[in-house]
Amino acid sequence: MLPTLAERYSAQHNAFGVLRLMLAAGVIIAHSWPLGFGLGSPGHLLSSGQTDVGALSLYGFFLISGFLITESGMRSSLRQYLWARILRVFPGLWVCLLVTAFGFAPLVAFLENGSLDGFWEHPGGPVDYVITNWLASMEQFTISGLLSDTPFGRMLDGPSAFDGSLWTLRYDLAFYALIGVLVGTGVLRRSPRTVLLLAVGCYLLLLRDVIAAPTWTARPPAHGAVGPIPIIGASAADWTLQLGFVFLLGAAARLYAHRIPLHDGLAVAAAVLFVLTFWRGGFFAVGLPAWAYLMLYLGIALPRRLAWLGRGRDYTYGAYIYGFPVQQLLAILGAQQLGLVGYILLSLFGALIFAVPSWHLVEGPAMRFKRRGPGATYRPRHGIRPPLPSAQAPNR
Repeated sequence: MLPTLAERYSAQHNAFGVLRLMLAAGVIIAHSWPLGFGLGSPGHLLSSGQTDVGALSLYGFFLISGFLITESGMRSSLRQYLWARILRVFPGLWVCLLVTAFGFAPLVAFLENGSLDGFWEHPGGPVDYVITNWLASMEQFTISGLLSDTPFGRMLDGPSAFDGSLWTLRYDLAFYALIGVLVGTGVLRRSPRTVLLLAVGCYLLLLRDVIAAPTWTARPPAHGAVGPIPIIGASAADWTLQLGFVFLLGAAARLYAHRIPLHDGLAVAAAVLFVLTFWRGGFFAVGLPAWAYLMLYLGIALPRRLAWLGRGRDYTYGAYIYGFPVQQLLAILGAQQLGLVGYILLSLFGALIFAVPSWHLVEGPAMRFKRRGPGATYRPRHGIRPPLPSAQAPNR
């Protein structure tokens, strides 16, 4: 009999931390083409427009998030769960917004215009940027009309986003809210089949779109927007479906870990299916589930000595939210003259320069309040299935 995910997984000794850091690096690397050189993201042409390296990294992020967030929800009360999510997302975001608006943006204004004339009074200025985006809905990406004369700005023929990576936060919050509803109603513990049915429903909708597409290699068509939802705002229907599907796959994998086989041979088969569908078509029907299996496999099968990268320190969120503004600044300073490799290396190093203090000065201290906030004395009731063996909660 093949070993199961539950048998091979340890919440204390796994490689999800390093895998998430690699995925954050994947996003930064993917952004290097458009931000530094005004070119399309890598993988787009090779996959016939189905996906690219940046999107693959996002799918991995949301899969792992679904797995870890569900584990957190299984051992938490609703108040505990919501408090932990607030602490994990908002303090780091708020500081990033302030640093971007009052650090990056004035420097960019001076580099572009030689002065700060009109910068503070602009109707879409730094103060508006912070206030508008304070609750992570990200309704304003530009600041004072800047970043028009960058490679990406010239692609857009207008002002560019200062931190385009933050567009995914509304999807994070939406899916966190979904798990919160399942925690609050008791469905997550008493009826895990609900999560599985939601994942199957998303997959069937993806299959419908794949079948309706004009060719086997075409990206599934968009279907407008979902919302607007209070606080979160409106979301693109296609991204909601795709990211929601992989998030729910991660959640279902956590809930049914005792039934999911995790074996080297199955991982090889998943890798072959992923490559074939990425190259020849049918990625969203076959390749995306295969990619999800590969991410779970790597998170558990990679050497356990890598576990220290995700225990006690988590630079992933900081690297993700600061990578984009760092790359925009590097583009203005002409770092692309060092070539693609040089620009990528500087981008990764620059993101890390901000990610490390973000964790140690903001995110980490905020997470220490988890045990002091709402529901701190909560303990799961008897009869509830415990989470997988763990000596330490993940940093999510």
